[in-house]
Amino acid sequence: MALQIAKIISDDEIVSVNQYLKSGGKAAIQSERPLVFVAPTYSWRMPRVVEQWILETSFRGSRDAYFILTCGGGCGNAAAYARKLCVKKNWRFCGLAPVIMPENYLALFPTPEEAECRSIADHAQPSIAALAERIRAGECFDKPAVTFGERLQSGPVNPLFYTFFVRDTGFTVSDRCISCGKCASRCPLNNIDLKAGKPTWNGSCTHCMACIGGCPAEAIEYKSKSRKRHRHYIMNDALCWGSGGQVK
Repeated sequence: MALQIAKIISDDEIVSVNQYLKSGGKAAIQSERPLVFVAPTYSWRMPRVVEQWILETSFRGSRDAYFILTCGGGCGNAAAYARKLCVKKNWRFCGLAPVIMPENYLALFPTPEEAECRSIADHAQPSIAALAERIRAGECFDKPAVTFGERLQSGPVNPLFYTFFVRDTGFTVSDRCISCGKCASRCPLNNIDLKAGKPTWNGSCTHCMACIGGCPAEAIEYKSKSRKRHRHYIMNDALCWGSGGQVK
């Protein structure tokens, strides 16, 4: 999605937050174009690790900031927290928009099968293009009405989600593991080590599901919840499956 938006607005200054998180290095970013943050939705808000990275990163140049969050159903009152982030960074908040994409949080929710994933991704294309055109025109995103329930979701429910659900103790690996190491290489927080060729998790998980969703052997499970659920993950702006298929 980030690549698609960058192409439409003719902006080749693309930064991968995952790469910075993985390297552990501090970033200093200079851009005279609006800042556009594309991220998934975690419990009706931007992921904590992404928000913390933004706070710790030095940005110079443009002070206009747009936020686009992918989600399985909605992002609640995430805009209010993105606006607070902009106040801390001395930015002009230009809006937050959700884009419905295939659910991949198979540790908690059912995930769609491949055909439905393709349909959802295709259906999202006009919305992505429309948001990109708003950015190119310098227009702020629309401000939708927020319900009381959505305020609760992004407010008190969010920290409870991290406290009670975001743990890596539920991950297990089966004998199907081929010791390829892709789970460790894809983990943005370097939370996975290979021991005797098998992955082990070290307690700093953000529940991005890259390890389980991208395992080519489908050898990783999360408790009993992930069993028989379809697996996919986002890589290089494409929707990918463990078997190697992808929607471009």
